[in-house]
Amino acid sequence: MRPLDGLVVLDFTTLLPGPMASLLLAEAGAEVIKVERPGTGDEMRAYPPEKGGESALFALLNRGKDSLTVDLKSPEDRARLVPFLDRADVVIEQFRPGVMARLGLGYEDLSQTYPGLIYCSITGFGQTGPKAQVAGHDLNYIAQTGLLALSIGPPEAPVVPPALIADLAGGAYPAMMNILLALELRRQSGRGTHLDISMTDNMFPLAWWALGQRAATGVAPGNGDNLLTGGAARYRLYPASDGQILAAAPIEQRFWVNFCEAIGLDAGLRDDSRDPAATLRAVAAIIAGQPGAHWERVFDGVDCCCTLVASLDEALADAHFRARGIEDHRTELADGQTMTALPVPIVPAFRDAPAHPRSAPALGSLTGKSGGTGPAKDAS
Repeated sequence: MRPLDGLVVLDFTTLLPGPMASLLLAEAGAEVIKVERPGTGDEMRAYPPEKGGESALFALLNRGKDSLTVDLKSPEDRARLVPFLDRADVVIEQFRPGVMARLGLGYEDLSQTYPGLIYCSITGFGQTGPKAQVAGHDLNYIAQTGLLALSIGPPEAPVVPPALIADLAGGAYPAMMNILLALELRRQSGRGTHLDISMTDNMFPLAWWALGQRAATGVAPGNGDNLLTGGAARYRLYPASDGQILAAAPIEQRFWVNFCEAIGLDAGLRDDSRDPAATLRAVAAIIAGQPGAHWERVFDGVDCCCTLVASLDEALADAHFRARGIEDHRTELADGQTMTALPVPIVPAFRDAPAHPRSAPALGSLTGKSGGTGPAKDAS
């Protein structure tokens, strides 16, 4: 058995934060029913690239779920949700505050009939506050919370982060974590709850080190001027002579000593507290004097937290990650092909065996069926 076998999740979300949260629940055994717009469904269904007759991105995020098409603006269509709500343990929604309430599907409405329901709302700015109705995407959320300003690159060439930080670390992961906490609380009390997941609220813990500096000194770090954002020699990206990049992170003194010895840094510069800028310039010049392959050989076996930046292809071909089974699970596509499933942070013991590929749902795969296969939940 998987930990969440028997749990039923009714998922009204689209795109990334909610679908990732419900994917994590599905991978751990939950039955996830996507409620989608008739005709088009989740917007992610139309996102390129396509593989095997469907969006590869949609397939990655929705493996192992079912699909129910409902026109939420139609009272008759909304009535078809009742047998599914009768079975649901969890509802996840991602609309702006008030939308579900206007449809008669808000927490206050549903909790009267289903007092044990766990209702998770994922939004950019939360259910309350002056910005609650403001639209945004990941870049807006990390920009407005001060996170992006800590390491945005030079003003003439600002860098867009490679990961959707707010969607995942601020939305999907906190949603799953709080759903699991709410399930435990329901086990103790018998009551459900409304979870207000604000992606912007959840950006501030990611800046813990900057908040600590501000609290201690009264001054917040600037753009790239802190130890953890490239402002010091001990935590920085150094270009090699051939354009490869060395990711050097010898923060602790024992690593720093090994690093300085390996690159042959002048003894007078090894105490980087004396003239940090001079030490940084010297290290950068040394690294820039040789190609990446040279530094790979130099640091092989040296305990100093230094690695070359790998491409995604190189990372997936790495013997370590292959041994860890990063690509073992498969997703079945509409035409019968399979592709690598999204490597989710659920330990293997809690997931299906890799030998059982699962697919994303065809639009409306449950439409016309009466709530699925399991019994109704106790609505008393």
